[in-house]
Amino acid sequence: MPHKRRMRTDRTALAIACMLMSLTLFDAMGLIIKHLSPRYGVAELSAWRNLFGMIPTLIVLYAARDWHARGRIWRLRQWRLAVGRGVILVFAQFAFYMSLGILSFATASTITYSSALFMTAFAVPLLGERVGALRWSAVLVGFVGVIWIIRPGSDSVSWAALLPLFAAACYALTGVTARLMDDDVPTPLINLYSTGVAAIGSVVLTLFMGGFSPVASLSDLMWICAMGAFGGCAVLLLIVAYRMTEQSNLAPFSYFGIPLAFVLGWLFFDESPWAELFPGALLIAAGGLLIIWRERRLARD
Repeated sequence: MPHKRRMRTDRTALAIACMLMSLTLFDAMGLIIKHLSPRYGVAELSAWRNLFGMIPTLIVLYAARDWHARGRIWRLRQWRLAVGRGVILVFAQFAFYMSLGILSFATASTITYSSALFMTAFAVPLLGERVGALRWSAVLVGFVGVIWIIRPGSDSVSWAALLPLFAAACYALTGVTARLMDDDVPTPLINLYSTGVAAIGSVVLTLFMGGFSPVASLSDLMWICAMGAFGGCAVLLLIVAYRMTEQSNLAPFSYFGIPLAFVLGWLFFDESPWAELFPGALLIAAGGLLIIWRERRLARD
């Protein structure tokens, strides 16, 4: 019995490590997008990210034994839902990538962490979940933090802060609708559908907005490849983490990206937006952690 408990603990620790690495890769992808945004359009950066990001997903799908055992099925019964998730992802990426070119890196990244609050709200109409007063209070606390950062009516470009907020709502919508998919569908296949549709949508959007810009240098090409690889691997590491242990074990670590984004923005872009982020960022994290605590208590009961 102690041996089994030790193995379970080891898997949880490995899952936490995978999640922290995933958040680090997501932030690294964001840094590259902010670095490339002065020379390339938002839509084309989204297109490159999705095109290169499909490579890790295909590798994991072909390595999945269950997928091979079931006859390597590509078609999904709920393909319309999968395509819809990809369309939503196009809007999410476009808004978030645009915000990275306007706002400080830490501010744009922090606002997207309100997606946990949106997921709680969307779970009511879409999944039929019952949300009590405590969790609604947590959502309210988190949104007060978002409003604190956005500062409506101030002299700053508060409209730009609505972009990552919109992206957070879209990312939350893709997360909630993923739970509507059939349980026997491999997660990499769901991700492949979403990323593939997002790639097609962002390519069409790029062509509509004037086409792709010539890649200026070999270093830019390497950055573009790294952007897609980091984004694709981050998603897969997150999937691996959630399959290795319960979501409640990982959720407290999901806000690791907020201080990490602040440090990375300071190191690479000499940004230190203390006045913009605090105490709003603390309220966003507090609201999310309160939801997590309530979920764990309900699961225990």
